[in-house]
Amino acid sequence: MWADIGVFFGIWAAVYVATLALYFGEGALLVWINKRNPDRRIQPKRRGEDRARIEIIQSVKSLVVTCGCLAGGLWLQYMGWTIWAPLELTWVSAIGMFLVSIVLYDAWFYWGHRLMHTKTLYKHHFWHHRSVAPTVWSNYSDTLMDAFAMQSYYLIAPIFVPIPPLVLVAHRVWDHINGQIGHSGFEYFADRSTRFPSPMVCVTFHDQHHEHFRYNYANFFSFWDRIGGTLHPKYDEKVASYSQPAPAPEKTPAE
Repeated sequence: MWADIGVFFGIWAAVYVATLALYFGEGALLVWINKRNPDRRIQPKRRGEDRARIEIIQSVKSLVVTCGCLAGGLWLQYMGWTIWAPLELTWVSAIGMFLVSIVLYDAWFYWGHRLMHTKTLYKHHFWHHRSVAPTVWSNYSDTLMDAFAMQSYYLIAPIFVPIPPLVLVAHRVWDHINGQIGHSGFEYFADRSTRFPSPMVCVTFHDQHHEHFRYNYANFFSFWDRIGGTLHPKYDEKVASYSQPAPAPEKTPAE
């Protein structure tokens, strides 16, 4: 039994170290890119970077919970304490279960996120919204309770869904990459594929959530916000504006 518990803490430590490395590595890369493209800033009058130190410290703390959830899900599979055994890893099961997990997580995130905005639970979520203009360091700037509420999917889903362990890890890596980009505050991906009728979103989607608070609760897709009436009314318009050519400079009369 003690050996099995040791396996859990070993997985937890490995996941935590790997996530920190990805957090700082991707964060540094995005900061480097953003500094070279100041015109891409979504909220030009705000500088969320001023909170970087606070957000990094809080993220290092909250990632203990986030990584514990993933480690717990993997450990439950290792112990065989799930309703369904994970599917054998094949190309079909990998791609299929990855897509299934992404869709399930988006529903989990949307409804859980809306609950965290209720009067009763918002005290656990308020810290994240201190970042009105989010940055690459904002993604995990959560209270520990908030982190558990949103990330416990990785602990609970493996009990009910036969996700191969490597697919669950791949989902978590994708969620991490997507989350840091989505909080970066700089737009690089806005085009026709990220507005209606497409369910895909761009950085502006979550940036509007931080700026306006009561819109755009989902994570990967706009589907739930569209049918739930919580999509920011100018999201599609804002995305479309990025595709419009800049006005030509006025010609001065020849002397």
